[in-house]
Amino acid sequence: MEDVMRYMKARVTGDVQGVGFRYATAQRARQLGISGYARNCDDGSVEVGMAGSHDDVAAMIDWLQTGPPAARVDQVTGERIAPQSWSGFQTA
Repeated sequence: MEDVMRYMKARVTGDVQGVGFRYATAQRARQLGISGYARNCDDGSVEVGMAGSHDDVAAMIDWLQTGPPAARVDQVTGERIAPQSWSGFQTA
C-alpha cells in the first residue's frame, strides 16, 4: 500500500521562543524525514509547516506537544494545508 503524503501547519504556544524550540524541531523533523519549516511568530508562538507520511507527521505533532526540555508547551493547534513543495526542513 502506498503511503500518502500529509501536509500540516501547526501553531505551538507557551514558552517556545528563545529556548531552542525551532532548532530542536528541525532536528526531530529531519530524523523523521519530514520537510517544512519552523519560524517564530510575532505573538510569541512558533509556526511549524510539515510534509511527510501520515505516521511521521503524527509522530512530529506528538513531539511538538512537549518539545525540547527547555520549552514549556501550552497548546498545539494544527490544520491540514494544500500540498507544498518544501525541500528539507528550514528554520526562520
